Amino acid sequence: MFEEGQLYAPVTRTGDDVTVHLAADHPGAVDPAYRARRNALAALAMDWRPGTPPPIATYTDAEQEVWRIACAELHNLHQRRACATYLEGRERLRLPEDHIPQLVEVNEMLGPLTGFQYVPAAGLVPLREFYGSLADGVFHSTQYIRHHSVPLYTPEPDLIHEVVGHGNCLAHDRFATLYRLAGQAARRVQTLEALEFVSKVFWFSLEFGVVREHGEVRTYGAGLLSSYGEIQQIEAADLRPLDVGRMGVQTYDITHYQPVLFCADGFDEVEDVIGAFFAEVDDHMVERLLHDASAPT
Repeated sequence: MFEEGQLYAPVTRTGDDVTVHLAADHPGAVDPAYRARRNALAALAMDWRPGTPPPIATYTDAEQEVWRIACAELHNLHQRRACATYLEGRERLRLPEDHIPQLVEVNEMLGPLTGFQYVPAAGLVPLREFYGSLADGVFHSTQYIRHHSVPLYTPEPDLIHEVVGHGNCLAHDRFATLYRLAGQAARRVQTLEALEFVSKVFWFSLEFGVVREHGEVRTYGAGLLSSYGEIQQIEAADLRPLDVGRMGVQTYDITHYQPVLFCADGFDEVEDVIGAFFAEVDDHMVERLLHDASAPT
């Protein structure tokens, strides 16, 4: 899933055996039961066939409790830190916070609102495939939950990130339009360099974007909206004006809180600047933006 995909644990399959290769420092790395669960959930996604409903995942009591804890804490933080458009999307979707919804349930709620649908992913989805699917109103989502020992932390995007972070955005027409435009942009550009540029603009907007609303810094990025720790640190970041040329070349370390965030003056500016970029970008535009970014100042 774009550059964030580097965070996903690799998944391999040998015959009927599916293995998720967790990093040694992953909270669930030394938990045999958790590793078995991750393997089983990855197998569900790998066995899924396009055109069929997402598979049903049977969640454990511990996983259900993680969902409840994370949702309760994030709900309160969203009231203070999320932008108004995200909060409107949350009210429209009304995700259950007392139990983990199946992707098929999320689809039943989301479809009538904006037409978006979730499909399962075992882990990393190739860049162009993930983005291209957005153009069709399709979002690739994992189905696993973070380890129960750290319910407010995950070293990799899990279902809380995919559904609480992105899903509430996708429930609002203004967000859904931006996601579709991002998908169209990914299909329009031809070079890998241009695709990576688009992915960085997506990263610094729909994953880690912030806005000023009523004199406060609030977020509209799913990466921040699903992070209990990082959403509380947004004002400590180096907040820069919205500039797609700079966003497309800004480096970042995905293993730490983002030190640089791009801040819009309201969601209207996000639509005007980011939306216009996704709607118009092509290889030639990226070449020009890269040239301008490398020119001496």
